[in-house]
Amino acid sequence: MAKYKLEYIWLDGYKPVPNLRGKTQIKEFDSFPKLEQLPLWGFDGSSTQQAEGRSSDCVLKPVAVFPDGARKNGVLVMCEVMMPDGVTPHVSNARATILDDPGAWFGFEQEYFFYKDGRPLGFPDKGYPAPQGPYYTGVGYSNVGDVARQIVEEHLDLCLEAGINHEGINAEVAKGQWEFQIFGKGSRKAADEMWMARYLLQRLTEKYGIDVEYHCKPLGATDWNGSGMHANFSTEYMRTVGGKEYFEALMKAFDLAKDDHIAVYGPDNHMRLTGHHETQSIHMFSYGVADRGASIRVPHSFVNNGYKGYLEDRRPNSQGDPYQIASQILKTIATVPTSEKASVAA
Repeated sequence: MAKYKLEYIWLDGYKPVPNLRGKTQIKEFDSFPKLEQLPLWGFDGSSTQQAEGRSSDCVLKPVAVFPDGARKNGVLVMCEVMMPDGVTPHVSNARATILDDPGAWFGFEQEYFFYKDGRPLGFPDKGYPAPQGPYYTGVGYSNVGDVARQIVEEHLDLCLEAGINHEGINAEVAKGQWEFQIFGKGSRKAADEMWMARYLLQRLTEKYGIDVEYHCKPLGATDWNGSGMHANFSTEYMRTVGGKEYFEALMKAFDLAKDDHIAVYGPDNHMRLTGHHETQSIHMFSYGVADRGASIRVPHSFVNNGYKGYLEDRRPNSQGDPYQIASQILKTIATVPTSEKASVAA
C-alpha cells in the first residue's frame, strides 16, 4: 500500500467565468487509483459562490483521473460539483449537461498572456514594446524573454506526463502571448483535458511569480491582438461523408444560431471580435477557405477532400468554457439533416 496525494479539482460558481479550485486528500491504494476507486468528497460551497453559509455543503464527484508529474504519488482528479445528495448536479455544473458525442473530435487552441506586475511579460514599465510582427513563433530573448519558454516547455511535459493529449505550443502574435493545443475524441474528454491543462499551467506559474491572463482583450482597444480559444471540430459524418451540399447547410445553421454561439463563447467577446486582428465582427457570420478573418475558417484540406474533414470556429475566446462551447457546436450540427437521417425518415 502507498499513500497517494489526490488533488480534487473543480470549477466554482463565479460568473461570467468560473475559477479553478483544488484541494488535496491522502488515501492509500495498492497502485495508481482508478476512477471508480475515488470517493466523493465535500467542500464549503459558501466560499466558492456555490452555496449559502447556512447550508454550505457541496459534493465533489470524480469524473476523470490523471497522473500528477509534479508530485510524488500525485493524482489529479477532475470533478463535477453535485448537491449534498451526491446525485443531483449543481446549477454551476456545466459538464453534467453537455451534449456529448464520442464520434465528435475537438481540437482547442488556447491562447493566453503571461502577466507580471500588472502587465504582459516583456512589456516595459511604461508604454509598449516594439509593434507586433516578430513575436509570433518567435525565437530569441528580444522576442520571448528569458522565462516564458521555460514555463511553456515545463507545462508541456506536465501535460504529457498526465496523459493529456497536448498537441503543441507556440509563441503568439503579441508580446508575452502564447498558445497550446489540446485534442480529444468526445466533447467531454476534450473539455476535461483543456480544463486540466489550464489548471496545470496556473499552478506551475505560481513558483515563477507570474499570472496567466485569459481575458480575451487584456490590452483593450489597442493595436495588440486579443486571445481566443479556436475550436476545431468534426463529427464522424463530417469526416466520412460530408459533401458540399451538407457543408453549405451546416454553415447556414451556424449563421442562424450565431447568437446562441456567441452567448457561450466567452465574456467580453465584443472587445475581441471587431473585424480586426484576425477576427470577424461579433455581429456577423462568415466562412472562407484559409480565411483567418472569418467566423469559421475552412481548411484547404477540407475542400480538397470533397468537403470532408474538420472546420475551425475562430469565435470562441480564451476565457470560454470548453464544455459549453463543444456542446453548442454539437447542438447546431444536430439541426442539419444528413443523408443517413433522410434515409431513415423516408
